Amino acid sequence: MAEDTAQGLVGMRLNHVPPEPSSGPGGPGGSGDFASTPAEKKAAANTIETELEPNTKKAAEHADEATGTAQKGFEGWETAAGLKTVADTWDQQVKTLMGRLSAEKTSLRGASGLFVRNDVGTGDQFLASRSKLNSL
Repeated sequence: MAEDTAQGLVGMRLNHVPPEPSSGPGGPGGSGDFASTPAEKKAAANTIETELEPNTKKAAEHADEATGTAQKGFEGWETAAGLKTVADTWDQQVKTLMGRLSAEKTSLRGASGLFVRNDVGTGDQFLASRSKLNSL
């Protein structure tokens, strides 16, 4: 909103954002570099494969065993049926989590190759387009 004062018109402009101290080619707060290197993506994918997936599977199996034991202890009670429902829900959630971990691992491994292929393709386009200035 603007108002007239003795010194002139006072108002606010919203068509400009002052640069932040850490602004770079990637925009405010960014350096313009990728957040991770191909080696870091590979390491993250390996961590998923060697730690997260096996440990998640072990935890799920442990929970299944403990719940199964508890179900047997409550056989004939409504509690056993409730534990079965909980175990089925747990198993579905673990299956979903394992699928997500696998997808993330695959994406991490594929991302590095995708960036390299994109860079090579862009470089090839520059080489293929010859400027008339090249022959001067």
